[in-house]
Amino acid sequence: MAVLGGKKSKVSDEIPSSSMADIAFLLLIFFLVTTTFPKDKGLAIVLPEQGETQEVSQRNILHILINPTGAVTIRRGESQQEQTVRPDDVEAIWRQDVAQNENLIAAVKTHPDAPYRFMIDVLDALQSAGSERISLQILE
Repeated sequence: MAVLGGKKSKVSDEIPSSSMADIAFLLLIFFLVTTTFPKDKGLAIVLPEQGETQEVSQRNILHILINPTGAVTIRRGESQQEQTVRPDDVEAIWRQDVAQNENLIAAVKTHPDAPYRFMIDVLDALQSAGSERISLQILE
């Protein structure tokens, strides 16, 4: 079989790399322009305006202490009676105590070494129980 013109065409087995930098640059620009970043999600807590300080009776405070291990210690007002529970049990305890005292305030105190998720679990339980008066603190 004869080849026209008498020359064989040589097929290159190399990938042309002369325009690789251009392609990489265009892909970079494309992804920078089309990428959307989600807004920071945080806690949706509406804080009250700063006002005058009021003294609250200890009988109207339910102290909720969050330990680094995830255990939650409940201390009721003046009695200083302590009870250690799981974060899931906070909702039932709040409902029971607020039925006896409608002026009850949840004072959530978190240990600085406690993971953030333990505080969120307690706040979620309080929100599920319908608590509207919550005080947040970090233990020292």
